[in-house]
Amino acid sequence: MTARNITGDLSIVLAGEAGQGIQAIESILSSLLKRSGYHSFSTSEFMSRVRGGANSTEIRVSSKRVAGFVDRIDILIPLHPEAIEHLKKRITPDTVVIGEKEKVYHKNMIDVPFTKMATDIGNALFSNTVATGCICGLLKIDVSECEDFIREYFSKRDEEIIRKNLEAIRKGHAAGKGLAEINITIQRDLAAKEHLLLSGADAIALGALAGGCDFVCGYPMSPSTSVLEKMASYAKKFDIIVEQVEDEVGVVNMALGAWYAGARALVTTSGGGFALMCEGISLCGMIESPLVLHLAQRPGPATGLPTRTEQGDLNMVLYAGHGDFPRIILAPGTLEEGFTLTQKAFNLSDKYQVPVFILTDQFFVDSSYHTPIFDITNSKVEKCIVKTEKGYKRFSLTENGISPRGIPGYVSGTVCVDSDEHDEDGHITEDLDLRIKMVDKRRGKLGTIKPDIVPPRLLGGNDYRTLVVCWGSTVNTVAEAVAALGRNDIAVLHFSWIFPLPENTHEFLKKASTVIVVENNASAQFAQLIKLSTGYSIDNRILKYNGLPFSVEEVAGEIQRYI
Repeated sequence: MTARNITGDLSIVLAGEAGQGIQAIESILSSLLKRSGYHSFSTSEFMSRVRGGANSTEIRVSSKRVAGFVDRIDILIPLHPEAIEHLKKRITPDTVVIGEKEKVYHKNMIDVPFTKMATDIGNALFSNTVATGCICGLLKIDVSECEDFIREYFSKRDEEIIRKNLEAIRKGHAAGKGLAEINITIQRDLAAKEHLLLSGADAIALGALAGGCDFVCGYPMSPSTSVLEKMASYAKKFDIIVEQVEDEVGVVNMALGAWYAGARALVTTSGGGFALMCEGISLCGMIESPLVLHLAQRPGPATGLPTRTEQGDLNMVLYAGHGDFPRIILAPGTLEEGFTLTQKAFNLSDKYQVPVFILTDQFFVDSSYHTPIFDITNSKVEKCIVKTEKGYKRFSLTENGISPRGIPGYVSGTVCVDSDEHDEDGHITEDLDLRIKMVDKRRGKLGTIKPDIVPPRLLGGNDYRTLVVCWGSTVNTVAEAVAALGRNDIAVLHFSWIFPLPENTHEFLKKASTVIVVENNASAQFAQLIKLSTGYSIDNRILKYNGLPFSVEEVAGEIQRYI
């Protein structure tokens, strides 16, 4: 086999069955890379099963920050025979395959007997640590750095486990270092050591903490459960009530009850769970309650592909709940946006008394990469609860549509809310003229919200001829794809504030000769919203809906085809 030289950016893919420890390797390796001064990005695709199947994790190692998924596989480590077939479309003659010939066949595979090396230590379970050591050896990470990390990682285990994992990492490191077929040159960046290594779920949870969240409820549903788990891990330290409810109908109503009582509640769910919450969303609109709801999208309809990714729930969130009432929809694309927008969501919901939806997806919540420490200078918890006196009117008619919001027991007023149409006191009414005033009051908030709208972010120069529009989680991949094309006349316009659509949207669109939209769904749902709001039709569409995220290569190729 001809020696392969890899410089600047390395794509490693680990593949095998569920239960083989692929994510353990990812976790250890990603942390080790950060400590050693390498930037990394990792993301996983896996089947909906606890054991078996064919799953893979991509880990990019780079001299600079990276956060996009690539099709390219530089090094493949297959831990199961099905891995080669599962990834055959991505394997090229340049792919270096490192594996065990006793388990996996590939004509150009380099044999490294991970299992035998682990068994010699005492147990085949140590093969994951051996494989991690092998990659570290290839990257020329000092073995002492690996040993220090292993001691820390397994510090709560007994001495025998630590000793055997140390032996495993050393054996793997020696095997990797001795592979003359591969030469990897990636510059280290000391700044990487100071960065945060977070997943999208981490960013959402930290944003909720910064937003003053003190109550979280949900019903487990992939891929949203990771946010529920993160919040549960913070519960004792930050005095948060975390509740796993019996079903999604109970979830949304429990959250509304928490806001009514003065808490700042978060709901986390996925598409199928959200579908059951629609009546509660409508109740939220009628009683003008704050509500922050995180929806991690996956392919539907029905159960769909529960462990895969898609941006297919925008229309559902946009129109959820019967009747006319305002809402805010956010869709972070970066870890920083995940943090800042989630923090902002609590203040927005409290201020305008509307539901705020945070749309992510499986790719966003399950991907991890480096980000500078978040700037929390402006992260203030802004509570808008007022003291109530006798004669307090919960739904008093105001010019901006926002009525003073009190909570029970905060001084002497009565806080009455009702799912029926109501008067200013909150009592049921069938005064039809008052009905019109109440509907107009609620809908009028859409105009009141405008000063807080976050404009879209333009990546590239203002002299663009081609504009690539994207929203939510696709931004890092799209930005890298456009950069790879090396053209100054192409820019990316990324939306993280989805609805109400920013007013300056049309100004960006009309400047371009060619506008292309990139969406991880089948019907270009965001392009539909743009047309509905501005009248501008984006007919050049790059769509993907097979359950996988876009890759840098395919987006670059599709853009090239249009221009």
